[in-house]
Formats: sequence, C-alpha cells, structure tokens
Amino acid sequence: MNNPIVNWWRSQQFKLSLKRGDIRRATQLLQEIQKSGAKFSWLEKLFRDKLQLERYSQEYKRQTETLSKQLTEASQQKDNLILMPDEDFVKYIYKVFNLIQHDEYKLQSTGIDERIFDDFESSLVEYIKEEFSRIPEKQLFIKLEDALEDINNLKSGQDPDYRFSLTPHVYFMKYFLENVYSVYLAWFLIYQDALLPSKVNILDIAAGPGTVAYALALFLQSSSGFFDIPQMHISYYSLEKQDAFQFRGLQFWRRYIESRLTTVNAFFRFVTTDIFNWKTQSNNLPKEFFDFIVISHCFFADSVKKVEANNIYKQIFAISLKKSGYVLLIIQDKKLFKIHHADQSENQEQEKNVVDKFLSELGLELVWYKYLTSTGSRKPSSSASFAKIAKEKLPKQLYMNLLLKQYFGQKYQSCYALDDYVILAKKS
Repeated sequence: MNNPIVNWWRSQQFKLSLKRGDIRRATQLLQEIQKSGAKFSWLEKLFRDKLQLERYSQEYKRQTETLSKQLTEASQQKDNLILMPDEDFVKYIYKVFNLIQHDEYKLQSTGIDERIFDDFESSLVEYIKEEFSRIPEKQLFIKLEDALEDINNLKSGQDPDYRFSLTPHVYFMKYFLENVYSVYLAWFLIYQDALLPSKVNILDIAAGPGTVAYALALFLQSSSGFFDIPQMHISYYSLEKQDAFQFRGLQFWRRYIESRLTTVNAFFRFVTTDIFNWKTQSNNLPKEFFDFIVISHCFFADSVKKVEANNIYKQIFAISLKKSGYVLLIIQDKKLFKIHHADQSENQEQEKNVVDKFLSELGLELVWYKYLTSTGSRKPSSSASFAKIAKEKLPKQLYMNLLLKQYFGQKYQSCYALDDYVILAKKS
C-alpha cells in the first residue's frame, strides 16, 4: 500500500544515506521506494539514472574485455594458421617426384621438381666456384684433398674432424643436395598431413649448413602458383659444433634464398656447441618453444656414444619441445639397422619393430614413418644394379657433376638418390 508518511520517511533516509556516502543503503532505499509505487523525487531520479549508467558502463566494459580476448585469440590463430593441403599441389608433387606408395611404409621417389632444384643447384655451384676462385689453384687442390679425405669418413660411419677450411664446401659438393632432397620430402609429408603451421619454430640438432631450413624454403617455393601462402615466419635454431658450417650455410642462404622468397620471414639463431658438451643447466635453448625438433643423420653406431647422445636428445626434447610439438628424425637405412644389429629385408613387421625400438631409446612414440627409397626395394642394391637405376630413372645433378669431375675426377654421374627413414614422433 502506498503510505505517504512511510514514503516521506524513506525519502528522508535516502537523502541522509547519500549525505553520509552510504551508497549501498541509498540503493536499497531506492528499490523500496520503487516497489511502494511512490513517485521519485528529482534527487531519486538522478540517483536512479546514475546507477543505470554505471550498470551500462560495467556491462560495456565486460563486453569489451570479452571481444578483446576473442580478437586476441583469433589473431593468434590467424598468425599461426596451419597450411591446409592443396589438392592440386599435392598431386603435382606426386607427379614431378614420381612418388609411388608401395605399402604403408615404403615410398619410392625417382623424380624431382626441376624448376626449383635446377635453379638451386646451379646457384650453389656458382657460389662454390666463386669461393674457389679466391684460392690459388695449387693451394686449392691441396685444401680440397685434405677436406675430401676428412669428409669421406662419413662413408665408413665415422665422424669427420671438420677441421679443414674447405670441409663445408666439399660437403656442399658431395652430400648437401641429396640431404636437402630427402628433408624436402619430409616437409611435404608433414604438410600433406596438415601439420605445418605458418608460424613455425624449428630446432635443428647437428644442423650442418642448415639443410633443414633450405629444404623447407625450397618446398615453400614449389607451392608458388598453386595457393597463396599466408605470411610465413620461421624461427630456425641451428645447434651445430662447427661454426664454419653455420657461417657458410648462412652465407649461401643470404645469397640465394633471401633473393627469391618474399613470403617467408626467417629468423636464424646459431648455437655453436658440441652436443656431447651440452649441459641442461647452462644451455641457452628456450623452454617449450619448438614446434619441430629435427635430427637429420646425426646418430651414432658406437654404443657408448649412442647412449650418451640419446640421453642428451631426451633432455632437449623434454625441455624445449612444445607439448603439441613433433620430433622429426631422418636416418639412413643402413645406419638404422646397423645400430640395432638387424638386416634389411622386405619384412614390414621387423622394420616396424626396429623403428619402435629406435624411438623407445629416445623416449618418443611414433606418429608415422616412411622409408624413402629410389630403388623401390628395402634390400640393398648391388653397385651395378643401382648404377643402372640411377642412369635410367633418377634425376641428375647436372651442374654439380661438372664441378665434381673438374676437382675430384669423378667418373660417374651424380644423381639425387634416397635411402632414408623419415620418422615423425612425439614425446611419450
């Protein structure tokens, strides 16, 4: 019931509460006045309007904060878009590389993207020629002979000393192109599975001249004309004990890659250290930062070195790999089976067991693996058989071959050939 005396008393109490600064009591009295049906005084109307404005302001602030959070999340997702596989591009790669999936694990390649690799190879040869032109011819051949003898230790499974000034150049001539070819296909397989983000942080252990970064850059070049790549940002950490390899790799990158790629921002950081001297407490690798940690052809047949290296690798995975990150391992077929005292055969179950054992020693679990082969067979080919396949089917290193003949008297034709296991894994 609307009681004038009670209404007057409430209004007096309301004024007194405002005078004392008791906003809570004033708000309570205003609600009671409204419920009673009494008309608001000018002061009560003013206070009511003030409360409404404050509520509107708080609601606006909440909505603004929510929208800001949503925009930030959307921006982060946009900045780190996954490159979704383009059907025409995937078909193109299968065609130019002559990819044949023989079974679940074996993938044969006898082709190459010539428009990308021919240009890359010719530019690498020109770079090496310029480097050699600065050295007197007699001195050059002596330096090359020393470097070749050193790096040929790789053929016998030994670790070269890498102490000679031209060892990086000889590596460029003998092994670099094939290794880029192999890692290129690894990046393609990752892309095909929609696992490659536009903002990607990579740690390359035993990086050499940066093979992993070159392979990714060439792969992205191949996509030109098929789809527009969102702004790429690559943070590439090179963990390598030989600063000469890092220097030559970066030198050629600036000369070749940076002059051709406009959609890729690549940040390089070089950690020059021997992994056997790597210390958990003093290393400067970022924590839980990397989307991919890559180890390409840095595995040891010596049992003591293998255990020591694996323990260090496990520490790096545990500390520096993102929870959602992957480990990419690339190992030559002969090395994989040799370190596990097994013989290569077409037995897929045996092969899978070897791969699983290899990963368990590194504290990893399998996502997938592929055996990349040029011959189409898991069994080692004889020299004569491989020479026939190379001559008839495999892409040739036309520019590099001339350089190898000139300086090393090489009589056979250099080709792009594959005999690697590409293994994608996650932390257990």
